Amino acid sequence: MPVSLWSRIVAGCLSLAVSAGVQASAPKAQVMIWRLDCGQIAMNDASPLSDTGIYNGQTRRLSVGCYLIRHGKELMLWDAGLPISLLGKPIDRQPISPALSVDLPAQLARLGIRPEDITRLGLSHYHFDHSGQAATFSGATLMIGAADWAALHSKKMPFGADPALLAPWLNGKGKVDPIEGDRDVFGDGSVVILAMPGHTPGSAALLVRLPETGPIIMSGDVAHLETQWALSAVPTWNTERADSLASMDRLQKLASNLGATIIVQHDPADVPKLATFPEASR
Repeated sequence: MPVSLWSRIVAGCLSLAVSAGVQASAPKAQVMIWRLDCGQIAMNDASPLSDTGIYNGQTRRLSVGCYLIRHGKELMLWDAGLPISLLGKPIDRQPISPALSVDLPAQLARLGIRPEDITRLGLSHYHFDHSGQAATFSGATLMIGAADWAALHSKKMPFGADPALLAPWLNGKGKVDPIEGDRDVFGDGSVVILAMPGHTPGSAALLVRLPETGPIIMSGDVAHLETQWALSAVPTWNTERADSLASMDRLQKLASNLGATIIVQHDPADVPKLATFPEASR
């Protein structure tokens, strides 16, 4: 068999192995998820939410969600919200006004969990409203899109990124797992990081299969509001328009094919789709 053909076959098998997590059956380990409050953002000028002017002259209020996933005895945090420096800051009249009313350690303490109990920290992308409290979990393995990780090492820091928030890993002390493509986190299809580039080069969403609720997909910032799906609304700050549209299309089709519920992490209307803290969705 020619070497080139063999290489293509091997590559194809590897690709199928990676995507197998998306098609996997119900996991054997106990899986549950908590929605944590990681702040809110008042967009007193919502125009950046679309590069075609759909939201010009409008305002929107965004929620900031983080998610604690228990897989058997392991704990994973998906996104780390707004920085603690914003704790207690009131909403003001700035075009974009973020605020934080409670931090992650305080919420985890209500569940009897310490920051050092978190073994994996998955970030949908590097923006400050998703990485704000990441350093609190410096002992966790940082799981981030490889393209985002590369961008954080470029000469010019990308828009929306604050290297100080990821210092434990950028300084080489923390363990980093840069992710190419999709990643079956625990190897049983229960928690799968989905490559969704466009918002940033290495943006991702998260598929979680729950035994009672069924599959859910945390959107990252593939969309900020439910209305953006039908409008194909691409924010002005996205790094690649074509990739953004392709990721929106892929996420919606995945959800349809898997019978999954999409949780748009920034849409307040989607908060009730999961159990109210401190209850968990199972």
